[in-house]
Amino acid sequence: KWSKKAVKSMMAKVFSLLFVLALCFGAAGGKLEQVSAALPQGAAGGVELALSIGGTMCVWSGILEVMDQSGLTEKVSRLLSPVIRGIFGKAAQDKQARQALSQNMAANLLGLGSAATPAGLRAARRLAQTGGRPDHSAVLRLMVLNSASLQLIPANVAAVRAAAGSAQPFAILPAVWLASLGSVCAALAVSALLERVWRL
Repeated sequence: KWSKKAVKSMMAKVFSLLFVLALCFGAAGGKLEQVSAALPQGAAGGVELALSIGGTMCVWSGILEVMDQSGLTEKVSRLLSPVIRGIFGKAAQDKQARQALSQNMAANLLGLGSAATPAGLRAARRLAQTGGRPDHSAVLRLMVLNSASLQLIPANVAAVRAAAGSAQPFAILPAVWLASLGSVCAALAVSALLERVWRL
């Protein structure tokens, strides 16, 4: 089990290695000045990008919080209940698990991976406690859904496209719908197959 300190140490080593390699290759190619100039430009670009998409993320995260406080999450949970029960089976009978799953799925549908993470963690924790024993299959299916999430409104991607100067940041919607639907179906099919093989 990795500690936070160990992860930070490894990330620092990786970053330092990449930095040294960039300088070495820049010097070997006679472009050390361009590499040095790219450092502050890249840092400034990263800050601008973070600020540009930060507003969009805050808006949609706020909408999810309003949904939760107004009771709309419960209605969404009821609406998504057939889908959730079909995917998670008996594990979805728990009310708290079902609400967390619906929040997670709603955030993913809006393309908000960062907002979906807390709900996903709550759902995984609840699934691991349901019935007094962990439901590993349900937790794995939840991880699969989060990795290949179906997106109706890719808010984060659209924000990045808008920040990059795209005149039509939502022009990618048909491609996103097809790609995310295909990835979810394929991931769930493989997950179900592996579960069956493992039980055999």
